[in-house]
Amino acid sequence: MICITIANQKGGVGKTTTAINVGTALAATGMRVLLIDLDPQGNASTGLGIGRAERERSSYDLLVSDVNLEDVVISTRVPGLDIIPATQDLSGAEIELIEFDARTHRLDAALARHVANRWDVVLIDCPPSLGLLTINAMVAAHALLVPLQCEFFALEGLSQLLNTVERIRSRFNPGLSILGVALTMYDRRNRLTDQVSDDVRAVLGKVVFDTVIPRNVRLSEAPSHGVPALIYDYKCAGSEAYIALAREVIDRLPKLKKAA
Repeated sequence: MICITIANQKGGVGKTTTAINVGTALAATGMRVLLIDLDPQGNASTGLGIGRAERERSSYDLLVSDVNLEDVVISTRVPGLDIIPATQDLSGAEIELIEFDARTHRLDAALARHVANRWDVVLIDCPPSLGLLTINAMVAAHALLVPLQCEFFALEGLSQLLNTVERIRSRFNPGLSILGVALTMYDRRNRLTDQVSDDVRAVLGKVVFDTVIPRNVRLSEAPSHGVPALIYDYKCAGSEAYIALAREVIDRLPKLKKAA
């Protein structure tokens, strides 16, 4: 079971959209995928059609109680894609976790308790911060997938995230790697977008995925219908880009399997 955390401390960069659509694309290939919604806003849960009334148990219970993964998992409309939903209870989880000795390893311990090998890939959608929720996700992960918006402050935010990754490696999870950086919200009409893309590739090289996710109205519309964009409109530019990104993710998985 390979665990990939999708994180960036900046909001509005496409983390949840990436989690939902990459998860859907991986499931379409026959992989068994589990998406853990670790954002108190619960957008990944909503985007996959999981209503508030259905979230009797959530990722909050996984962190603060010793429940098993199977006790909090909900099947989605996408065959092969399950989710552990989020509720607003997560907003107070960071304060509650302070009382635990192994506060940074709660999610890792929950994943370790799962021995049934029910899923091939676990994706974790993080909140837009570098607090205890995101740290738990990084400690539990084999690798990090970073959605990066093509805008002026992108590199500045990325350097802060990479510094956090180094601290996580040195203190908690030496095996944590960067699966890749995905450039999102790309607008060919904006010259700055090309400049940012070039700068990121110049700094990070092959770590950056070849696929670029464009700004696309259908990607924004899909969550309101409770389905991934790949189901809402699989022919739109955004869906095609996420299918291509999923192919690149699959190509990089063998390296993670050796490390897992």
